[in-house]
Amino acid sequence: MFRPRIPVNPAPTHLVPRLVQPTAITSAHDRPSSPCACSHSAPATQVSSRVPGPSVRLTGTGLACAVAGGTAVVLVVGAVLVSMLLAVAITGASVAVCAVVLRSLLNTERHHR
Repeated sequence: MFRPRIPVNPAPTHLVPRLVQPTAITSAHDRPSSPCACSHSAPATQVSSRVPGPSVRLTGTGLACAVAGGTAVVLVVGAVLVSMLLAVAITGASVAVCAVVLRSLLNTERHHR
């Protein structure tokens, strides 16, 4: 059931047969033979007078909550990005200070010899 069935083409015609053949569903009403004894009525046509509106309707409170939530998300993301930038800046500054101190220590040892 879960293994794929690869069709075998005995003749080299480059035509691959379909794996699943479509099945046609026929009902008693589709046959053109004799009319059935059912009482068919024409489908009623409905005219919709409703104007389509937005799918989400916000009240004043809902709008205020959405604005407050969006503001909170922006502030949190901004704080995280600023803290990451500060961490990178502080790390870079400390590495630079360490490099300057090591350079001065190595230079002073060379001059004293």
